[in-house]
Amino acid sequence: MFEILNAAEMKAAEAHAMEQGVSGIEMMTAAGRAAAETIAQSFKPRPVLVLCGPGNNGGDGFIVAQHLNEMGWTVRVACLVKRNALKGDAVLAAQKWSGEIEGLDSNLSVHKTGLIVDAVFGTGFDRTLAPELAILFDKIRTRKIPVAAIDIPSGVNATTGAADVGALKARLTVTFCRKKYGHVLLPGKNLCGMVSVADIGITDDMIAAEKTHCFENAPALWLKHFPRPDAESHKYTRGHALVYGGEKRTGAACLAAAAAQKAGAGLVTIAAPEKAWAVYSSYRASLMVDECDDLETWKALLRDERKNAILLGPGAGVDDRLRDAVSATLSINKSGVLDADVFSAYKDAPQELFAKLSPQYVLTPHEGEFEKLFGILEGSKPERALKAAKTAGAVILLKGSDTVIAAPDGTTVINTNAPQTLATAGSGDVLAGLITGLIAQGMPPFMAACAGVWLHGESAKIYGLGLTAEDIISHISQSLSSLFKRA
Repeated sequence: MFEILNAAEMKAAEAHAMEQGVSGIEMMTAAGRAAAETIAQSFKPRPVLVLCGPGNNGGDGFIVAQHLNEMGWTVRVACLVKRNALKGDAVLAAQKWSGEIEGLDSNLSVHKTGLIVDAVFGTGFDRTLAPELAILFDKIRTRKIPVAAIDIPSGVNATTGAADVGALKARLTVTFCRKKYGHVLLPGKNLCGMVSVADIGITDDMIAAEKTHCFENAPALWLKHFPRPDAESHKYTRGHALVYGGEKRTGAACLAAAAAQKAGAGLVTIAAPEKAWAVYSSYRASLMVDECDDLETWKALLRDERKNAILLGPGAGVDDRLRDAVSATLSINKSGVLDADVFSAYKDAPQELFAKLSPQYVLTPHEGEFEKLFGILEGSKPERALKAAKTAGAVILLKGSDTVIAAPDGTTVINTNAPQTLATAGSGDVLAGLITGLIAQGMPPFMAACAGVWLHGESAKIYGLGLTAEDIISHISQSLSSLFKRA
């Protein structure tokens, strides 16, 4: 159940269910009942105001109202339209509500209301909130009334995650069948609160028929590919990661190398310029450091077949030396990660880089670096990452609180476990090293990118506040232990 759907895919799945004999009102009734039960489990009984729109989301709201009323809650219902203007199955749903229906506008009283149930627009919203709704939502925010959203908070675009400035922030969102893009992409992600997914009669086979290619990142997607040492393992069977070291900002390559080692790589070597050799060699006794001041020496290191995963970019310096090293690396049959300074080095000649890339490489830009290589692309974050992956012919990991990993074959994964504390210097270097260490052990690059992002977030969550890049590395062992308990 890791698929993520856009609004069109959800409608198609519902249509498929109806072809199989599940009626629209049956799905709506199941949705309303599940939402009411989840709300009752999450909040103590209190006066509740259910806000309904004219369509299916409003229909869900009417059923929620009836179930909460039957549970003994004090319930009011307000609707954007009168009963005779409701659409589709919402007409039948409204018949289940025997109470009064107030008008939903800026004059609606929220006095003595203990909970708002937002069932106004749902996944079909793709515009701006009308002024009367924006005013009402401001009143709700001012009074700090908790909100439970049905499907998705009104004002959030379920396909892109974009949100109207007036959208309500929910404490709980109950959605149906699968999560939608707006639940996991910013800024919508931050407005959804806890997201609960309820079954409404759409089977896994019906979802599979839609052939969606977007998934929420979770160990179940890649755990079978995750490398684990066995009784016959030794350092040479666990791979050898080679990290390109820069002359000045040495900390970045050090962090990346240490992370690759903690991820399980049997050996890790930093290729260091002579002027910085002493810094690198004194960083960590278990890391190897080879002097590398010119292209021929770098090529000699690459010819060592045991060095099977390469990382270039962290603290490398933006110069011809780096571009030459990247070009030499991509001309041979290796796998690895390109990060940080690589993107600046190729900002004026991205096609030169793309012409040499393959799906064996993972590019890990943040938004600013992404724009340097790919310019301003239209579409949601997954759409932009996927366009970039197809353009570059490589795996693209577009970083952020809603990191997206996209492969040239069309598969995309959205990561959801990253805490805000990861916004700290060196965090990206650690991520690049984690992925490189996993690739060194034979994990396919796309799977390594997904696993590395998950471990990165898990380690940060375990540590908590006050996180530094070094703390992420020190807690990788705990996140690995947590991962293996799932096996």
